[in-house]
Amino acid sequence: MQPTGSPPRPFISFLTDFGPDSAAAICRGVMLSIARDAQIVDISHSVRKYAVRDGAFLLSLALPWMPVGVHVAVVDPGVGTARRPIGLLTGRGDVLIGPDNGLLVAGAERLGGIREARVLENRAWMLERTSSTFHGRDIFSPVAANLAIGGEFSAVGSLVEPGTLMAIRFPEPSIGEGVLESAIVYVDSFGNLRLAGDSEDLAQAVGELTPGRSFRVEFAATNGHEPIVETVPWARTFGEIPPGRPLLYEDSFGRLGYADNQADVARRLGVGVDRPVTIRPA
Repeated sequence: MQPTGSPPRPFISFLTDFGPDSAAAICRGVMLSIARDAQIVDISHSVRKYAVRDGAFLLSLALPWMPVGVHVAVVDPGVGTARRPIGLLTGRGDVLIGPDNGLLVAGAERLGGIREARVLENRAWMLERTSSTFHGRDIFSPVAANLAIGGEFSAVGSLVEPGTLMAIRFPEPSIGEGVLESAIVYVDSFGNLRLAGDSEDLAQAVGELTPGRSFRVEFAATNGHEPIVETVPWARTFGEIPPGRPLLYEDSFGRLGYADNQADVARRLGVGVDRPVTIRPA
């Protein structure tokens, strides 16, 4: 707990696809060498390699739960190319730092939208030598740390028009009479499927969602594979369903989810992101 009357410590959150190697720790070291008192919260370093959309999805889920601060995200298969290093100032007062490849925009929208966007150009806030393959260490981390200790956002570089930023669009649900057209947005580490839409969308399409109500869930045919059709119950929690059995549910963020209780449904069905999903009463 922060002592009464003391200034808040600088806050930095951090998300990457770096995995368990030393890259994330090196970046934290750079941040702490500049912002010695910073609190650094690791959102995840297990984003699927090069999966910018996965990173954008996880960032958009996590940021509303973070304190106001600086948020660094690096899933950057285009590192060293013409893609821009950017900072986004949000309506809530946070700053997001990372590559202009769509990774940051959805998260910024969850924090009140983009007030300003700037290219990271201030060489004084970067490491003296910048490589073409590790901008997380050489550019993003030191710029974030300088902002965290009170540097002005206007000092990072020149303004850019937010409309020119790369943005990622996630699948959207389509509500019909008695049917919801959805898609797999994300596969989590348990193998659970996060679907486009929320419980209100499904209820609007099919009526009241009562525990135990049966639904016909169809994963569309793709790439020569036959469609997959299962009949599953709507469940309030995993414990209502026997281990190994599938369920349709509302996840902890209010989104629709599809899972096998205590098992990996993505592996069992052989499905992945963007697979169309149709849900209707059984």
